[in-house]
Amino acid sequence: MRGPHNIIRLIRTGATLERTGAMNIVLDAFEAPKAVRILAHMLGKPFQWLGYKGDPDMPPATRALTALGPAYIKFGQVLSTRPDVVGDELAEQLRVLQDKLPPFSKDKAMAEVEKELGQPIGEMFSAFSEPIAAASIAQVHKAKLVSTGEDVAVKVLRPGIERAFRKDVDAFYFAAGIVQFCAPGARRLRPIDVIEHFDGVVRGELDLRLESAAASEYAANTKDDAGFWLPPVVWSLSARRVMTLSWADGIPLGENDALDAAGHDRRDLAERVLRMFLLHALRDGFFHADMHQGNLKVAANGDIIAYDYGIMGHIDEYTRRVYAEILFGFIRRDYKRVAEVHFEAGYVPANQDVDEFARALRAVGEPIFGMDASNISMGRLLNYLFEVTERFGMETRTELILLQRTMVVVEGVARSLDSHINIWEVARPVVEDYIKQSIGPRAALKDFGKTALVLARFGPRLPTLVENALIAQTQKDDHRNSGFTASLLPAAIGATAGIVATLLAMTLG
Repeated sequence: MRGPHNIIRLIRTGATLERTGAMNIVLDAFEAPKAVRILAHMLGKPFQWLGYKGDPDMPPATRALTALGPAYIKFGQVLSTRPDVVGDELAEQLRVLQDKLPPFSKDKAMAEVEKELGQPIGEMFSAFSEPIAAASIAQVHKAKLVSTGEDVAVKVLRPGIERAFRKDVDAFYFAAGIVQFCAPGARRLRPIDVIEHFDGVVRGELDLRLESAAASEYAANTKDDAGFWLPPVVWSLSARRVMTLSWADGIPLGENDALDAAGHDRRDLAERVLRMFLLHALRDGFFHADMHQGNLKVAANGDIIAYDYGIMGHIDEYTRRVYAEILFGFIRRDYKRVAEVHFEAGYVPANQDVDEFARALRAVGEPIFGMDASNISMGRLLNYLFEVTERFGMETRTELILLQRTMVVVEGVARSLDSHINIWEVARPVVEDYIKQSIGPRAALKDFGKTALVLARFGPRLPTLVENALIAQTQKDDHRNSGFTASLLPAAIGATAGIVATLLAMTLG
């Protein structure tokens, strides 16, 4: 599938941007240099006839991305939360990508629900509305349960979305292969690994059973978080292409005028969104990884309601500690410690100089901390950090891509609510609390306790494992009886040490 036919798909991307009038808007938003502008127009203009026309009633950028397909729409959703990157005008155009895309018909949706759940609509729902929100992969209908009269939200995948998305991702794989082959300097970015990671995330979004499970786990983790709420899943009416949730009313987090009219404190909401994201990522290692305004609403009582659990991020305990120490180091402006953490985690090759790396990190952090609070940006920090780590040979960490991308999106949401929010001041208490709980003497004792439990659990198997190692070594040495004892003892000790080391690694890493 990843053959040269994808060249047409990539050319069509440029041609669509030209045909819809979006090319200059996109180039201006990213402040593209003259050489890039010339190249982009050279690739796009001669092939305008290959470009998709799109919906002429939409703004140019939105028109182009919706015409190109779901993967491009996903990209646009991320950009819509970053007016500081793409400008207010383009961010506003792209915001309709979040939940205001053209829907498919109610009849098709009901047919899909009946097919997936194996029952006539009338036996499940006494009412089933027209689409109330339509996004890149699915749309939502409001319905009423026959059994209880409860209002629910029914999410249904778009017909044929799996095939459409496959075409987009296939082209991305092809482009990543070209970049990796033609630009050796970009290999450290592991572009194919990045696309594989993105592909896996979205494949999960195309199976609503996985989303239902993610919603359930997320709700269990956050049930005691004040000011944050998730509508529960109706499991009996959920399947691979259909997901049913309890209904929850609220004002979208992107509608500032409506929030103000309802008397909500936007500064508090901005701080709460940031704190909740960091808390879920660091405390639980399981976080909502698509937290744009279209997936967040505010209830009448001020609770933040999160929707759409198709893209959830997971990071293990060790990685959470590394991430927290890096953030904490920047907050304290302790650049030497940030550098040491990168080396300890193996993120930067050991042959690099840690002091030189620390000085480079200082060059990243100090200009940012010298800015006014309204200009202190996590996105800018990550961008500068990326440039520095590239110089020191750090490879892209695919397990952190989703975390970093979501941090940038959440920051954009917070800034849209309060443009003067101080990102670092909001992050400090959450990160400090995690550091106290997870790093230090108490954390070490807790880790040793976990290790003891693992050793106790596997203890009964240790004699057998050692005996098997001895037998294996005996079979190798049975032709050298005189050297049996000498060779057997180190083997036994080595086997036991290896087993214990493995158990320790399982516990701590």
